[in-house]
Amino acid sequence: MCTGRSGICSYHTAVCAEMARQPAVSYCHHRKGCMVLKVWILKKNTLIFAAVVTALCVALAFLVIQLIPRGIAAVAAKKELPIYSVDRTEKIASLSFDAAWGAEDTPTLIRILNEHHVHATFFVVGQWVDKYPDAVKALSDAGNEVMNHSDTHPHMPTLSREAMEAQVSQCDQKIEKITGKKPTLFRPPYGDYNNAVVETLRGMNHDVIQWDVDSLDWKGISADAIQKRVLSKVRPGSIILFHNAALHTPEALPGIIDSLQRDGYQLVPISQLIYHGSYTIDTQGRQHAAESSTEASQAADSLS
Repeated sequence: MCTGRSGICSYHTAVCAEMARQPAVSYCHHRKGCMVLKVWILKKNTLIFAAVVTALCVALAFLVIQLIPRGIAAVAAKKELPIYSVDRTEKIASLSFDAAWGAEDTPTLIRILNEHHVHATFFVVGQWVDKYPDAVKALSDAGNEVMNHSDTHPHMPTLSREAMEAQVSQCDQKIEKITGKKPTLFRPPYGDYNNAVVETLRGMNHDVIQWDVDSLDWKGISADAIQKRVLSKVRPGSIILFHNAALHTPEALPGIIDSLQRDGYQLVPISQLIYHGSYTIDTQGRQHAAESSTEASQAADSLS
């Protein structure tokens, strides 16, 4: 046994130092190992999570790409459209007049149409029929079509289906009482419609008619401006919009008819222009005959 104080101290100091170092080193290595392991596990979990999120995003994007066009197609398929024009290869078109106010020009319009051997379609409001029954009879007696433009000229989409039906049936009755013919065509006031309007009218066996050529005569533009506008836009199957009480329509009408007839156009009432029975309407509102529709073929043959 070492009895020297310095020897004892040196011995114990060395031993203690060695003993102290070993656990310290072991502890240090263990701690670093745990930290490295934890970091590795964390990175691995992060990578797995990122991979899962990426896979979900890719799957969601693929699903959206697949479903959005179908959704758009479904919405488009649900949109009900009136007839704006008709798919025709031959040069044939229709003149139409809306009558909701005034009848002073009606005899003049009838005379112009008769002089050119043309029949047109007049969409009249029930209240106009009440005020001007003689004008209604004169239009019909001259060979023109008198069709429905509602009873009181409301915004149809704001009405319930029952109110829509009442507007149409009341005007139908007034027209039929004078002309002896029940209308089969309807033009919504202001050109305002929605699915409910189109569906309700079809349920009443009325085709809903718009136009693809607006004369803008209701704006009071000059006769020359009306002529240029109409003649620049007409194509086979067009439906042209005029108003029976517009300021310069009687002045513009003869030149329009003359020009169209010289260009080889036949002008007929709308019921002779459109297809009946089975047909389709494209996204532009252009009516196309269904290939299986014998009525459409007969209608086309009768006009050729």
